[in-house]
Amino acid sequence: MRNILGAVFLLLSALGCSADTDTHTLRVFIFAGQSNMEGTHSKVHDIRRFPPFAGLDRPQPKVLFSYKLGRENMEKSNSWIPMQPTRDCFGPELSFAQKVSQNIKAPIAVIKVASGGTTLGKDWNPEIPDGFKLYPLALEHVRASLVDLDRRKIAYRIEGFVWHQGENDMFDKAFKPAYEANLKNFISCWRRDLKLPSLRFYIGELCTKTIWGMDNRENMLAIRTAQKAVADADPLVDYVPTAHDAVEIGSEAGLHYHYGTLGQLEHGVNHADAYLRTLGIETGTERPLKVWPYAKGSAVKLFVLAGHRNMEGERAFRQEMGADGGDDTTIAFRYSLGGGFKTSNGWEPLGPAGAYDTFGPELSFAKTLRANEKGNIAIAKFTHSGTQMNDWTPEGTTAKDMHVYPAFIDFIRSAIQDLNDRGHVVELAGIFYHAGENDMAFSPYRKQAAKWLQSTVAQSRQDLGMPSLKWVVSQQQPPDHQGLAHLDITVGLEAIAVADPAFIHIKAFNLPPQRERIVLDTAGVLKLGEILASGHLLIRPSR
Repeated sequence: MRNILGAVFLLLSALGCSADTDTHTLRVFIFAGQSNMEGTHSKVHDIRRFPPFAGLDRPQPKVLFSYKLGRENMEKSNSWIPMQPTRDCFGPELSFAQKVSQNIKAPIAVIKVASGGTTLGKDWNPEIPDGFKLYPLALEHVRASLVDLDRRKIAYRIEGFVWHQGENDMFDKAFKPAYEANLKNFISCWRRDLKLPSLRFYIGELCTKTIWGMDNRENMLAIRTAQKAVADADPLVDYVPTAHDAVEIGSEAGLHYHYGTLGQLEHGVNHADAYLRTLGIETGTERPLKVWPYAKGSAVKLFVLAGHRNMEGERAFRQEMGADGGDDTTIAFRYSLGGGFKTSNGWEPLGPAGAYDTFGPELSFAKTLRANEKGNIAIAKFTHSGTQMNDWTPEGTTAKDMHVYPAFIDFIRSAIQDLNDRGHVVELAGIFYHAGENDMAFSPYRKQAAKWLQSTVAQSRQDLGMPSLKWVVSQQQPPDHQGLAHLDITVGLEAIAVADPAFIHIKAFNLPPQRERIVLDTAGVLKLGEILASGHLLIRPSR
């Protein structure tokens, strides 16, 4: 009977119904996958560095947790324990549990089985398990955990299955083309073996912000395409975007293969939001611009900000701004972040609007402009921190689903048109772009970055009908280590500026000292906004 009720509930959820009034039955979620599910390179002691997630290094006593992790010597929880980190690491379960618990009244539990470096084609194969034989192992662990709930006389229903895996299948010539079929079969077998034909699955996107997003673009595209196809064909499978999430900062140039601490915390929020949406629960904060800030018929200067990780504001948090972290209702703000992961509802007041209480250089940019420029200003910001500079070129790459140039140009046109429709005379004051951080840290991309950017600039002027459109391009100090030092990206960008009077190159080399390579913290992002604004005001920062 429990399984039937659970299936009916999930079917109603799939149809958009959220009339569930049962607040007592335990909601059980299964988490499974490889290293980016296990939590490789996350650090419990670093959680306190990220204000929106403060306290998640401590147990969550109201959430039950059962796990089995690793490979040769698997670590297990030995029955149910309160939700907490395992060893010195964790996966998406910590923030998932917190977010879901804050938004539903029913208790929740997580059963997790994860093992790094494993494949769906072999280790997780339900029909012919091989290698670490994780499918039968996970099924046994799930069943044993549920038996323990029965023994304790705890009423439960299995609510969903969160899956994050695929990086290893993309390297196998047989497994890569078979991923779609294998994933369909994997889902089917879990539903069969748990006797839950309507079990909902949440498939996490592979993060393109990792080094694999550059040196394995076509491989990652193959897995993403397969995962999306499965989700498109099955109304009870959700594809969950995660390419915009933070990635651990590595040694040497700074690139990495894993989400790490901050990325895992964001990763869990993504899956929690996906689940809550099936219940009809939206957790975003409304930021309405209640009063239009500009007089009817007045002129408005539109400033477009664009870029990747630091323009998006990956590690700049509202809580670290103090009194300056509020909204400015005198400036209309329009945005598309993470490749459309979060978009504004038309125009909103300028303020911290990132997906995780984050913000970019736009706040200090506007403050600097205000101190030096009269008249109305509006800001439109377009970012995707999971892209690289070749994704912004007119032609894009073989990874067509990462091609942001068309959406970028449409975004600018839409902002201009909307202001025109409101009766304003619009001046596009310029595009303010921060060069791609990952591109600076990977030699094949660093070699091509200036050429890619130049093609984007030229085509944008043509498509917008503005041959002298100003581009202000900031560049932070590029990593300097073996294999990169001989590729002088700064010289390449300077050469464009010499030949193009409407291309202003700013060397943002006087940023505050940073703890991490590549990615800026709150102080760094605030300084970057001031530096970008100087490009418009023709105030050159110290070099």
